[in-house]
Amino acid sequence: MTTAFCLWCHLAGLTYIRNTNNSTIKNRLLPLFENGELLAATGLSNPMKYYAGLEKLHLCAEETDGGYILSGVLPAVSNLEESHWFGTIASVSESKRVMFLVPCNAKGLKLKEKAGFLGVNGSATYACQFDQVFIPNEYVLAENADEFVELIRPKFILYQIPLGIGIMKASTDSIHKVKSRQNGCNQFLPTQASDIEETIHQIEEKLEQLLKKESFHWKEIAKIRLETAYSTLEATQASMLHNGSAGYLQCCDPSRRLREAYFFANLTPTIKHLEKVLSN
Repeated sequence: MTTAFCLWCHLAGLTYIRNTNNSTIKNRLLPLFENGELLAATGLSNPMKYYAGLEKLHLCAEETDGGYILSGVLPAVSNLEESHWFGTIASVSESKRVMFLVPCNAKGLKLKEKAGFLGVNGSATYACQFDQVFIPNEYVLAENADEFVELIRPKFILYQIPLGIGIMKASTDSIHKVKSRQNGCNQFLPTQASDIEETIHQIEEKLEQLLKKESFHWKEIAKIRLETAYSTLEATQASMLHNGSAGYLQCCDPSRRLREAYFFANLTPTIKHLEKVLSN
């Protein structure tokens, strides 16, 4: 999950860069991100929650000659190192929000590493403190962040779904490996590998049908993302039950996947975030 999550961070950041109208970013930086010379990240956890009515924006921006000055704190941004870049959104006024591409080595930007999570601690996650950080106009992704979020949000969510599917597939492999233990008593458990495999097939089929459409609303992909999150939790719990006491070891694969499933459930947009937006 850590590898998959860091890849998602890069793909999310790459989505912002691919969709900007800023010619400097498109012409000079996009090729470097696409070939892996530069790595991207996404600082949109707080902004996505803002647009769902869950939080206030943590960053504010003040217009100045040649760009903007950013202040505030993002509690957690992953896949960061000194040479990495990430996208984020700041409030300029009550009616204006701007999206920026931020280099991690920007003057005034302080990164404080965060660890001690239940899982996925190798994801290079940092709290980002902006102390009068100047971002020049050539690093502005969108002057109208509200409209830009509508454009990039479907892929932001879409690229997360394989994280859950991967954990579900690994859970079925784990179940198959122990099916003959203790004289095959696992056959009496209510959830079998075939049930999880059928769920995976249904999710993948829904994705395929949705992506065949010329256009779709982002909530359609959000619904599949929510189903995947719940199914991932169910698959990892089933794997724990099939593995029995062997799955209760702290460093074993089934318990790691259980922790990763809870990470996936709390990755923005979280389960409760999705439940809220889909209830409207």
